Amino acid sequence: MDFSGVNWIALIVATVAAYGLGALWYGPIFGKTWQKEVGLTEEDMKGANMAQILGTTLVLTFIMGLGIALFGDLKDWMSGLQSGLLFGVFFIAASMGINYLYQQKSLKLWLIDVGYQVLFLGLFGAILGAWH
Repeated sequence: MDFSGVNWIALIVATVAAYGLGALWYGPIFGKTWQKEVGLTEEDMKGANMAQILGTTLVLTFIMGLGIALFGDLKDWMSGLQSGLLFGVFFIAASMGINYLYQQKSLKLWLIDVGYQVLFLGLFGAILGAWH
């Protein structure tokens, strides 16, 4: 696998941007609804190891962005945006949809989670494409 074409600065910037989008998405935008849909109480949230969760999330977000950097069509911001959105819809949304069906999770939860994934992958692609 050739990593020589990866713009590491753009990847870090995109990771931070996607991470920030997640903080908004699962905070003030959909936080309470998401929490209710997954069945977590305030006590559950307070008892969680947030440093571990947030740190691991940052690493996994970086890995997903690296995937777009390696396999996306990143000629410019628009082609990057399209690549990210297509990865999000065709791979993430479909895969999560299958899992959520078997786990009998709600459509509302799927829309919240998939909405974030598709948007953040589009954001990743746009940033990486713009800096390509």
